[in-house]
Order: sequence, then C-alpha cells, then structure tokens
Amino acid sequence: MDMDYDLNIFVCESAEYYHAQANKFLSSHQLADFRKCPYLYWKKHSGLIKDNDSPAYALGRAAHTLILEGQAVFEQDYVVGGPINPSTGKPYGTSTKAFAEWAAGIGKAVITTEESLKLELMEQAVLMHPKASDLIMDGVAEGVCRADYGGLPCQIRPDYFQPVYGIIDLKRCDDLTWFEADARRFGYLHQMAFYRAVLREVAGGNYPVHFIAVEKKEPYRAGVWKAAESALDFAEAENLEAIERLKYCQKNQTWPTGYEQIRVFDTL
Repeated sequence: MDMDYDLNIFVCESAEYYHAQANKFLSSHQLADFRKCPYLYWKKHSGLIKDNDSPAYALGRAAHTLILEGQAVFEQDYVVGGPINPSTGKPYGTSTKAFAEWAAGIGKAVITTEESLKLELMEQAVLMHPKASDLIMDGVAEGVCRADYGGLPCQIRPDYFQPVYGIIDLKRCDDLTWFEADARRFGYLHQMAFYRAVLREVAGGNYPVHFIAVEKKEPYRAGVWKAAESALDFAEAENLEAIERLKYCQKNQTWPTGYEQIRVFDTL
C-alpha cells in the first residue's frame, strides 16, 4: 500500500503545549492509566493526581534530545556544568542553594558534568550500533499527530518517525538482557500499537515499529527490536476494547478500580 509519508503530517510543537492538550485528546499514557485502573485515569484527568517529574525523567528527556535531535538542539535546550565553590574549587552539589540560584538564572535545563558523560556514552552506543543509526536518519523527532481513533480524538508524539523504518521508540534501560521483559511489564507494545493506529488514520496504512534500547550504565549496550505485526495487532485489539470501556465510563460517570470483586489466589 502506498502511504503518505510527507513529514508535514506531523506538527512541530513543544512538549509543554502537547501535554496541555491532554484534556482534549486521548494519549497512549492516558489509555495505559485507564487499562490499569479507570479510577486512576479519572483522578489524573480531573487533576486530583499530578504527574510528578523526577531527575530520572528529566535525564531521559535530555537523552532523547541528544540522541534523536543532535548536539546543536541539545545545546539550545540544556547547559552542562554548574557553579564552582571558590573554597574547594569543586562544583556545588545539585541540592545546594548556590546551585539552585545559579540554575534559576540560566534559563535552560541543567545537566551536571557527570550526567553529560553518561548521555554521551549512551549517544555513542546508539550511533555506533550497526543498525540503530540508520533508524534515526532523515526523519522527524518528537512530531505530533492527531486524529479520531476508536471514536475519540487522540494524539501521539512518537520519539522519531522515519519513512522506511516507521515509528522509532527510544528506551533507556538498566540491562539490555531484560528489555523484552521490561517491554511486556510497561506495556510498550500497547503504546506503539496506539501510535501506529493514530498515524494510520492520517497516513492511510500501517507503518513498521522499531525500538532502540540503550543501557544507562556500563557497558552502555544498545540494541534494536522490530515489533511483530501480530503482537501489535493483538495489543491494538486490547486498546480498542479499553477505549470502548472508557467511553462507557465517560457516559455513565462510573470509574471502578478493577478490584471490586473477590479474586481467587490459586497459584504458588
């Protein structure tokens, strides 16, 4: 099938603006919350639970910027280093008042020298991989696409889109050996099935899905996985079932936890 892979199908907008549209458009993370617990989805959607940022998430965003968008964009968004304590000749700790005041005046996100080294090692691992570098060439990073899917307005922001290799998702992990187990645990296939489906509504057909996984500690290995079409189809079917339940919950304003009934614990 011929598909429109004009990169103009993606909108360029900030992450802040994209996330601000969460009350209008269903995202893969919102759907994941609903699959886990409708009551959790409702509390987050109502603003009763806030998604807390963390140093790990912040470093993950920095890794995505450096690896997928390059050094020039990274330098636009981040500054590396910190103020030096004149009495010791060493940088102030990130938890000190001096560091906080310095960072507040920079106007950019701050990455410590130690964190910068880790980011560079992750970037090198991806770029030196015989396949991974091809996946993130001549495409668009962090492009936004919106369409109606399953009867609801939805939005996606894939890490990277490449016309030949399709949707590329970059994941950091502790140990590449267990990446496939992590993918099952955290619902990566459901996330990518949602991306694929929303993109299909715009482009007219299914694109392939690839994962690039890179370790965030020594030895900083990188690997590439192609998601099987059958696995994505199965995950999409479960996503559509969840969307139907979501529409029912919205209509009836009922938000169960999923644990209302007695369960049988019969395994060792």
